Amino acid sequence: MIPTAPFARLFVALWPDAAALRALAAWQARWAWPRGAAVVAPAQLHLTLHFIGAVPTGRLTELALGLARPMHPFELDLDRTELWPQGLAVLRPDAVPAALTALHTELQAALQQLALPVQARAFRPHVTLARRATGALPPSEPATLQWSVRGYALVQSRSGYQTLAHYP
Repeated sequence: MIPTAPFARLFVALWPDAAALRALAAWQARWAWPRGAAVVAPAQLHLTLHFIGAVPTGRLTELALGLARPMHPFELDLDRTELWPQGLAVLRPDAVPAALTALHTELQAALQQLALPVQARAFRPHVTLARRATGALPPSEPATLQWSVRGYALVQSRSGYQTLAHYP
């Protein structure tokens, strides 16, 4: 489905398969969230590879084709829970797999070839569990979630998330 607005707000992400999503949602549900925390809906849990921002909808086909890159499947161990500044509760890998770094780099090159912006800050792969979560308490036992990553997606953010393309 092609969006009807003149611009689409886009990002590229790892989207969990059913098994990884169940594990992420179960882990998230075990936290003690403070009043007012904005807990991410389980269906929206993902790991952002690149935030692209507003892109003219007339470029969507070009962008979808330009982001098609080869990737090597890999295992992602999400084993660190952290509360970041401004109350962001995240789950991240203690060690970043080389294949994840390579995919991030490859997609950065693709975005540059498409004359789209790339973020200058260092890549810190994570899954956001909640926002406004200052004071949240994670489960007492450590996280040990394993995610078999087999692809990535181009996603539009507009009243929720809509996947525009799956890769490979």
